[in-house]
Amino acid sequence: MSRRSSRLQAKLHQPCQDTSPQELPASLHNRKRKAMQDPMGKEENSMRHQYEIKSCWPSTISGGISPCIIIETPHKEATTTDFSRFKQYRFRNLFINPSPLPELSWGSSKDVWLNILKKESKYSHCKHFTSLHTNLQPHMRSILLDWLLEVCEVYTLHRETFYLAQDFFDRFMLTQKNINKTMLQLIGITTLFIAAKLEEIYAPKLQEFAYVTDGACSEEDIVRMELIVLKALKWELCPETIVSWLNLYLQVDAVKDAPKVLLPQYSQEKFIEIAQLLDICILDVNSLDFQYRILAAAALCYYTSIVVVNKVTGLEWDSIAECVEWMEPFFRVAKKYPVKLKNFKKIAAEDRHNIQTHINYLDMLDEVHYEIEVTGPSQRSPVSTGGIITPPKSSEK
Repeated sequence: MSRRSSRLQAKLHQPCQDTSPQELPASLHNRKRKAMQDPMGKEENSMRHQYEIKSCWPSTISGGISPCIIIETPHKEATTTDFSRFKQYRFRNLFINPSPLPELSWGSSKDVWLNILKKESKYSHCKHFTSLHTNLQPHMRSILLDWLLEVCEVYTLHRETFYLAQDFFDRFMLTQKNINKTMLQLIGITTLFIAAKLEEIYAPKLQEFAYVTDGACSEEDIVRMELIVLKALKWELCPETIVSWLNLYLQVDAVKDAPKVLLPQYSQEKFIEIAQLLDICILDVNSLDFQYRILAAAALCYYTSIVVVNKVTGLEWDSIAECVEWMEPFFRVAKKYPVKLKNFKKIAAEDRHNIQTHINYLDMLDEVHYEIEVTGPSQRSPVSTGGIITPPKSSEK
C-alpha cells in the first residue's frame, strides 16, 4: 500500500474536527482516482463517502441532526370497505324512472334512457320569457309559430325541423331582453334556417328563407342573426323535441321486432292525429309550463290509455295529470278537424307522416281559448284511464 493510501486511511479514522476545510476537496479527489483504478472497491468507497459527509456536517448548522439520515415515512395501510354484508339488500335511485325501452342489441337500454333524460333536463324552457320583453304579447308568438308551420309545409320540411326551430326560438328569447316585435320574423326564420341545416338532407337555400319573408329579411340579416342565436344558445342544438318523444313512445308501444327497433312500427294515422294535437298545443305559450316528454305523454293519453302511457313512458298518473287537464280543450277542438295523410312529391310513402303540415291552427287556437273562458273545470269531460271512460254519477248527469 502506498504512503498516500495509508495517509488517507489515517484521516478517515480521525475525528471530524481534525479535518480542515482546505484538505477536504483534496481527499475527495484522491478517492475518486482510487475508485477509477479499483472498480471492485467502488461500493466500499461509496459507503466511506457517506460516512464522511455524515460525520463532518457541522453541528452548529444542522442543530445536531444530520440531513443524511433517512427517516421512513409511515405509510397508511390501504383499507377496503367490505360490502359483503349488504348483499341481501338491493338499492336503486328513487328519482330516476325505470327504462321503458326494450332490450337493444347495440347498447344498454338503461344507459340510452338515462342519456335521453339528461338531455331533457339540460335544455330547459319557460313561458315567462314574455316578461323579459315589454313590447311583445303571447299571441305574437302564436302567429310566428303558425307562419313557420306554413313555411315547413311549403318546403316539405320534417316535423322535427319545426320543433327544433320552436325550441331554439323559445330558448333564445330567454337569453334576451326587450326584443322589438319587428325582430320576431327575423329570429323565427333564422331558427328555422338553423334547424333545417341540422335535420334536413336537402335543406332549402338561404335565398329561399329570405324569399318567404317577402322582403322583410335579407340574406345578410339571416346570416348575422344566425351567429347571434348560436352564441346565445351556446351551440347547444340537440334537444329532445316533443315530436321525438312522441316517436319514441309510439315505437315502444308498437315494437314487435326488437332487432328492427329503429324502424317505425306504429300506425302513421295515429301519429298524425296526436301530432296535430301537439301542433295546436305548442302555439299556446302556456305549453312551456310542461316538459316536452310530459306534453307528448299527455297527448298520447287521449288516444290510448293511462296504462299504455305508464308502460311506454315510465310516468305515473300524478306526473301527467295537470298537463292532461290543461290539454283537454285542445283535444276537444282537435277532434272537430280530422286529419288525413297527405301525399308529397319526392317523399316516400313510409315518410309521409314525418312531413310537417299546416291547417287553420290560429282559428283552432281561438276556439280553444273560447272554450276555456266559457267552460268551467267542473264541466270538463272525464279522461280515459284505461281505455274505458267512467260515466258520471246519476246525480251529476
